[in-house]
Amino acid sequence: MVPAPRKQIDVIHLKADLADCAVELLSAQCAADRVRLQYSPQDIVAFGERQTLKRAIASAETLHRFFSQIEAQIQHQEDSNNGRR
Repeated sequence: MVPAPRKQIDVIHLKADLADCAVELLSAQCAADRVRLQYSPQDIVAFGERQTLKRAIASAETLHRFFSQIEAQIQHQEDSNNGRR
């Protein structure tokens, strides 16, 4: 069986997109930390707007799944590289 050809990517663009993503994620983390440090989870649940909370939770879960896949690929690559030595 012949492996499928790899899709050509613009590596420079990919690196720039990742850098932008890292900055935006840091900004989101700072915003979440401000809320976390100022309010208890009980107050957030009691007084926060449900739809806003549900959207934020869904976004966080999606990001977690995506970066968990990336982390697994990194670990797989590192394991493969360590096996070659």
